[in-house]
This record gives sequence, structure tokens and C-alpha cells, in this order.
Amino acid sequence: MRSRAAPAQKAPTPVQSDVASAAGLFEKVAQQGELVRTLKAEKASKDQVDEAVKTLLDLKSKYKTLTGQEYKPVAAAGGEDKNRKERENKSEKQGGGGGGAGGAKKGKGDKASQGKDPAGGAGGAGDGQGPKKQTRLGLEAKKEENLADWYSQVITKAEMIEYYDVSGCYVLRPWSFAIWEAIKDFFDREIKKLGVENCYFPMFVSQAALEKEKTHIEDFAPEVAWVTRSGKTELAEPIAVRPTSETVMYPAYAKWVQSHRDLPIKLNQWCNVVRWEFKHPQPFLRTREFLWQEGHTAFATKEEAAKEVLQILDLYARVYEELMAIPVVKGRKTEKEKFAGGDYTTTVEAFISASGRAIQGATSHHLGQNFSRMFEITFEDPKKPGEKQLAFQNSWGLTTRTIGVLTMVHGDNRGLVLPPRVACLQVVIIPCGITASLAEQEKDALMNQCDTYVNRLQAADIRVKSDIRDNYSPGWKFNHWELKGVPIRLEVGPKDMQQRQCVAVRRDTGEKVTIPEAEVEKKLAAMLEDIQSCLFAKASNDLKSHLVAADTMEQFQKELDSGKIVQIPFCGGMECEDWIKKTTAKDQDLEPGAPSMGAKSLCIPFSPLKTLQPGQLCVCGKAPAQYYTMFGRSY
Repeated sequence: MRSRAAPAQKAPTPVQSDVASAAGLFEKVAQQGELVRTLKAEKASKDQVDEAVKTLLDLKSKYKTLTGQEYKPVAAAGGEDKNRKERENKSEKQGGGGGGAGGAKKGKGDKASQGKDPAGGAGGAGDGQGPKKQTRLGLEAKKEENLADWYSQVITKAEMIEYYDVSGCYVLRPWSFAIWEAIKDFFDREIKKLGVENCYFPMFVSQAALEKEKTHIEDFAPEVAWVTRSGKTELAEPIAVRPTSETVMYPAYAKWVQSHRDLPIKLNQWCNVVRWEFKHPQPFLRTREFLWQEGHTAFATKEEAAKEVLQILDLYARVYEELMAIPVVKGRKTEKEKFAGGDYTTTVEAFISASGRAIQGATSHHLGQNFSRMFEITFEDPKKPGEKQLAFQNSWGLTTRTIGVLTMVHGDNRGLVLPPRVACLQVVIIPCGITASLAEQEKDALMNQCDTYVNRLQAADIRVKSDIRDNYSPGWKFNHWELKGVPIRLEVGPKDMQQRQCVAVRRDTGEKVTIPEAEVEKKLAAMLEDIQSCLFAKASNDLKSHLVAADTMEQFQKELDSGKIVQIPFCGGMECEDWIKKTTAKDQDLEPGAPSMGAKSLCIPFSPLKTLQPGQLCVCGKAPAQYYTMFGRSY
């Protein structure tokens, strides 16, 4: 906890902490590099070397995220590296590190001087050495120039995640977890209206159960994590950590279902799953452990199951569009991309224009009778006495990937931009104009006024707090809360009190609005709704301008390479889909850290841009087209 009474020179604690973290991380990179060299020298197995190299690259990425610089070994950096560190330490000790009161308190009472540094920082390096340095508070990468670096900086500097010492796993800090809680609260409330109940099943699954549905496990096999030892004792049989819970839950369903009266079963669980991917990990988007909800339902008839598939899909679309202000395209997955072992998969697909790539938002699967046949989930139908009927099943899931999508769709070069409905904090109140000459009585009155606003806004169901830390200037706080994406900043100063008003600043547009004191609740509530609407409208326009149709392979390739997602006439064949992916693959990475990729099918849209003409061929030119299918590069 930071003491409010801390002297000015102690204020840059976060920066000093960063230096300590950077030093520790530098040492870890050096040690891991030595391990890689040793393994290679000793001709260790390829798997060992590859795993060590992956860990080394991950550590280097963390180092760059924290320091903004590439890792350089001491031998390569020479004496210059040591001198640079000494200069930085000296600067930070003098309070010029850009995050503290030492530099930030200059001109504290001058409201005009409390605006944003155009580069997004809160001040200079503080020691007058060379060109002005970007502070560690602001972003150093631009979204349009280097999306990967920008994303990494936003999620760390906005205090959404903390890196962890197991590659592909991350700490979700309160700021991001609050978004997940908002999603959870909404979705949980809505599925309960459909009669769904929450439960919890173990995270461990036996090898026999996991392998019961062959098609299902083949898809997940490379990503399954196995527990093979207890202490130093080898287990008689390895136990898998759930990659998904169909095989965990369905043996119980078989016990519970005997008669048609036992149906439907509608269960959901909020839990974590583990998928040990070896692709380049990205926080929220591709991680080895993630949080999700998974619903598993069983019905007596196919019609009931099919109806629920679309009900759930509509709820997922509402999560994205109503809560997160992100438009999605609803559709059905192709045979190649559907859930392994299921009959068909429906999906909501979002779009990240900064990378020209789509991202799967959530999926709702109809499993048919495939799993009920394997796990013997049967019931007696009174219409067919003496005959056992197989249940029809669905499964559906939404993950913490939602947080990464939200970050990339709405964020800008000043940081995170949160839609009000999922924001942990909707309004932050910042007292301004506190100078050395301000009487203590006036200062107390200003603080009391901030408290009054907090109480009034809380009573109006607005999530609000007042930032009254006295070791940071208003300018530093402006940048800090902008970086974290709070929808509205409310500025209150002595002159505002005299005029019985306050100033509201929108995070999405930067617009400043003077609000009479008596109308604060009404005006801010309306402004929050307007911000939500404007963010959705902006994202919708972005999607519409990047969603096109093409009828030839040449046109398709051209639109794809200009960063668009394209609906094309498609025959539905798996071989054709493989050919499209291979044909559209790029030789170079689309962005640092991203794999070279061709276009994959995203979905067969429920509302396509065009209608197939009689006799129209697939873009491959060999087979009749079955439907317009949306293809694009994807996460």
C-alpha cells in the first residue's frame, strides 16, 4: 500500500519496482540462455532443446514488454549498458522517472498544464539526458504500427495481467477479472431463465473416459496435459486435466437418465480448463489455462436441442454486442471446423481491424446422439414401450478470450477503452487545483465535495471512486485512468465548486462537458449510455467496411490481402478448404509473433451478403457452390 503522506522523492515506487523486476528478468533470460547453450552442447533431445528455447523466447518477450527494449547480453552491451542503468537509477532516485510526484507535481494547481502529454506519457525522463524519453506510464508502441507490442503493453500497463513463471499461464488482475465477472453475471442470469442450473465436476478425467469418443479426443489429443506422478511415485494410470468436460460429465448423465421424465438435463459450470498448446501464447487469446463456462444439456427430442443451440448463440451475441459493444457475425461452422464429435457447430465471429483478422467469439454445438451413444445416455419413451432411446445433446462455451477481443477492438494509443457496461469503474473523480497557497479549509471542502459526488453516483447505481492520492498530480492521474480505460473522468476544482459545477471528460472521444452540480447523476448516466452506443456504432462501421463478398479466387485474394474478411461461394469440401488455406498463405508473418497463415473458414453466415445464383461454382472452379462462406485470416 502506498502512504498518502509519502514525501515527493519516494513517489516513483512503481518505476523502482519495474527496475527491480527488469533486473530479475534480465538474470532469468541470461540463465535460460546458458541452459539452451548447455543442452545444445550436450546434444540433448530435440524436445528438450525446443522447450528450453520456447521458454527463452517467452522470457525475452516479457523483458521487452517490461522495459520497452530488446534483451542484450552484457557481453554485447558492454560498459554502455552499465552506464545506462546508473543514469536510469539516478534519474529515478531524483523522482524524474515519469510516474511520481517529483516531476508530476510541477504546475499542480494550473489546470491548463494538467493535460495529456501528446505521446501518452506523464512527463519526461527527468534528467535532461538526450531526447525526451517516453515514461513507463504511457504506451510506447502504436496500435496501427505494431499491434503485438501495443497489445502486450496495454494489458500489462493497464494492470490487466501479470506474467507468471509457467509459459502460457497468466495472472488475471482485478481490473480484467471484473470484466469477466460482468460477463458472468449477465450470462448466468440469462441461462437461468432458460432453466439451466450451475454445478461443478472434477478437473481430472481418466484415460479410459477421455478416449471413449475417438473423434472427440483426436482433436484434443496434442493439447491434453497429463498427471503421471504423485510425489516421486508413478501413477498406475495417467490422469488427464480436462481440456473440456464432455467425457467428465456424461458418465454421470448416463446414471441420472432412466426415463423421459429425467429429461431435459440442463447444467452449466464456471471453471478452468487446460489445453497445452505449443503455439505462440498470447494473454487472453491463446493460453494454456483459461476460464470459461461450459454448458452441457440433454433432451428427449432433436427439436428441443436444436432450439436451445440458437437460444444460447443469441445470448453469446448479446454478450458481445450489448455488454462489450462488439458486433459479431452469427453462423454455422463448416464440416472441417466444427466441434470434434458433434453434429454441427454454431458460432459468433468478431473482427480485429488492426490486424485484419477474425476471432471466434463463442460456440454453441449440437452433439446429436454421438456422445449419448458412446456413454449410453438412454431413456424409455412412453410412445415406444420397451425401446431405449438415445438422448440428444448440446454443449456450449464462452471463455476469457472475450477480454482480449474487447482490448483489441476498442483500445487506442492512449490505452484501454472500456465499454461502461463491463467497466469495473465507470467514473473516476479527480480533485484539481490543489496548490500550496490553497487554504486547508478549502482543501477539506473540495475533498468533501468529491465524497458527496461519490455517494450520489453510487446511489444512482454508477460504479465510481475518487482518486484523492496526494502524491500524484492530477495530470498523472488523468493519464493513469485513461490508460486503464475508465469511461468518464470527473474533474472537480475550487473554481468548479464556486460555480456549482464539475467537468466530465469522455474516454472514447476526449470531449469535455461542463455539468451543473444538481444534474450530475442524470447527465453522467446518459453519457455512459451514449459512450456504450458510440463504441458499438464505431465498431459496427469498422466491421461493415471490412466485410465484403467476392466471387473469384483472384478477387478473394485481393480483398484478403487488404485486411478484410470475405464471403465466397464455397462447395463445403474439406480438401477444397485445405487448398484455399494453402493458396492464400503468406510467406511473411502478418505481425510479429503471429504465425504465417492462409485464410480459413470462419462460418457459413446466417445472413450472407449475397445469394447464390443457380449453377454458381465454388471459387475452386471445380464443384457447385453450396453456400456463401465467410473466410479470413484468424486468431
